[in-house]
Amino acid sequence: MRTDGKGARTLEVLRAFLKMGITAFGGPIAHLGYFRDEFVVRRRWLDEHAYADLVSLCQFLPGPASSQVGFSLGLLRAGWSGALAAWVGFTLPSALLLVLFATVAPQFAGPTGVAMLHGLQLAAVAIVAQAVWSMARTLCPDWPRAAIALGAMAVMLMANSPLAQVIVILAGGALGVVVRRWAVVVAPVGHLPSLVTRRTGLTTLGLFIILLAGLPLLRVLQPQGPLALLDAFYRSGALVFGGGHVVLPLLNDAVVEPGWVSNDTFLAGYGATQAVPGPLFTFAAYLGAVATPAPSPAVGAIIGLLAIFLPGLLVLTGVLPFWQSLRSGRGARGVMAGVNAAVVGLLAAALWTPVWTSAVRSVSDGAIAAGGFLLLALSRAPPLFVVALVVVSAWIADKF
Repeated sequence: MRTDGKGARTLEVLRAFLKMGITAFGGPIAHLGYFRDEFVVRRRWLDEHAYADLVSLCQFLPGPASSQVGFSLGLLRAGWSGALAAWVGFTLPSALLLVLFATVAPQFAGPTGVAMLHGLQLAAVAIVAQAVWSMARTLCPDWPRAAIALGAMAVMLMANSPLAQVIVILAGGALGVVVRRWAVVVAPVGHLPSLVTRRTGLTTLGLFIILLAGLPLLRVLQPQGPLALLDAFYRSGALVFGGGHVVLPLLNDAVVEPGWVSNDTFLAGYGATQAVPGPLFTFAAYLGAVATPAPSPAVGAIIGLLAIFLPGLLVLTGVLPFWQSLRSGRGARGVMAGVNAAVVGLLAAALWTPVWTSAVRSVSDGAIAAGGFLLLALSRAPPLFVVALVVVSAWIADKF
């Protein structure tokens, strides 16, 4: 009977998150709102305080915050099978749509197709600009954190090393300890039920570290094959704080800098990612499908998808048993305040290069991208509508 009950709950989780994966547009912040309405208000799987605590934890960790919250909700409801069902249901629809786009995009070789793909690149400009604006207002509300963000942006614009992002994030965390002397960093509230044993937590943290340290060594043996692809996506997922749009510069360094994916292909895929529901990290499925080291589009998509999500889920599982004691420290809150400010600067630098410099080629391009940004920032228009409008505008501008 217990097995049947657990199986029923797992199916319940799968259906609920498949609905989210098909309908949840708008990025990670919107996803958290959808989750609250569905699982706190309507289904009552947990209360407001536990949900707030869960969101605080996932924003504290590297990885895709909304997917980590969904994974935890599935774990809370139906154990490990529920956690897997939640991730699959929320992730699979957008991943399949983006792999389909990667398959058909080369068919758009004529003038109309080129104009539409360029429109997707301009949509990426508008969406990243809106993300920088929104995150800056939330994560840099005072001068110390604004200074960290500006410093991070300056370093990234001048740096030419893949290690620059890691250095910027670490420096932001260190400065955050100082920032908390001037900035008001609010402690999260609530209580999250114990979902994972300490032994399991330590095991998954160990696996996270082993993969992060070991994959670069394996990549030496295969610098252009699937192992290299696995390392690139795993590292991107392991080092991104804030999730969503913040992964853009990491993925750019991972696949564009080595020449595996062109700038135009990268930005067209990123624009397409805004037009599908579900987590933004499924962009990795598209990149894996078009990356040159992949043995085939399907294998590349699977490697990209699994590798970019895995580190965030491992870290989440590892920290869950220890979160209640970690979260109470002022030092931890200061570190995260600094890290969050640094990733705003990192994303602002990426907005200029490669996003703006690769996509905006004329005054009309700049006007179209600016119009998309204003729609997103001021009218809160749905991202799907803005992407469609920008693509059509780019096509019309190309005709005239």
